Amino acid sequence: MAYRVLVWGLGAMGSGVARNVSQKEGLRLVGAVEKDPQKIGRDLGEYLGGEKTGRQIYSDVEKAVSETRPDIVVIATNSFVEEVLTKIETVARHHVDILTIAEEMAFPFFSHPEESEVLENIAWRYGVSILGTGINPGFVLDLLIIAMTGTCLKVDRIEARRINDLSPFGRTVMKTQGVGTSPEEFKKGIETGEIVGHIGFQQSIAMIGNALGWDIDRIEESREPIISKTERRTSVAHVLPGMVAGCRHIGRGYCGDKLMIELIHPQQILPEKEGVDTGDYIDIFGEPDIHLSIKPEIPGGKGTIALATNMIPAVIESGPGLLEMSELPIPRCLLNEIKEI
Repeated sequence: MAYRVLVWGLGAMGSGVARNVSQKEGLRLVGAVEKDPQKIGRDLGEYLGGEKTGRQIYSDVEKAVSETRPDIVVIATNSFVEEVLTKIETVARHHVDILTIAEEMAFPFFSHPEESEVLENIAWRYGVSILGTGINPGFVLDLLIIAMTGTCLKVDRIEARRINDLSPFGRTVMKTQGVGTSPEEFKKGIETGEIVGHIGFQQSIAMIGNALGWDIDRIEESREPIISKTERRTSVAHVLPGMVAGCRHIGRGYCGDKLMIELIHPQQILPEKEGVDTGDYIDIFGEPDIHLSIKPEIPGGKGTIALATNMIPAVIESGPGLLEMSELPIPRCLLNEIKEI
């Protein structure tokens, strides 16, 4: 028996999840939901670059869920709790589990306590599981750190950095990072909230603190533009010298006046254009000190696609509730389906 999966959103990440799901043992891609008129009504397999499958791209999620009867819907449309809450409830009313890559959903309990209570009630009312996950938040700067502390006798503080390449991501991520803006536009975007930098520091810091029993009572963040000295171009972004190529974002979590967690995340497109090496670095200070270096970075796009796929069985097999990564089985890669020749 294979778990039936419906993907909501066929942007860069959603399309990647759909392709990956279609290749996995124990999973069956049954359809997708989109708002882009050029995608609606097309055969999903053909749209994803393969053969026709008879599986459809819908515009109406209610119709899609009713006709495809999924066990789980993967929502790959937005980043914020407020944007996906109604979508989650729409799916949950059909008694279908939900996995979303909305960054704020990775651990919304600290940043959105009221919405978290609503989501928890939705989960129990309809008997469904709800999980937010992705490469970060969801793994590198939270779950991986939590797992590493398991080898410590005590932990005094944590510092971590993720230096990554934004190039694989779509327009939504570029917009929130300020890629392609002028320094003046970046500053204005920060003030208006249109540019937010990395979405997830509050979630990651709160998840770590919760797992370690730390009473994180204050989280502070700072954001600075990364100004390009060279021309850079991706499929969705074009940056000239003097324009913003990304955002250097720092999050700090405090217990009282004591800094317990510092997460540093400079993100930009094509960092190699200016000799910047990507990587993930975790420093845990305690007994013993532990230092982890991963070079280059764990790829953000592929990592998010993988986690959104690999966690599907764990979500379906868990009990009802608003879940978070640290309380589920550790992620592991699902086997690819063996195709008969």
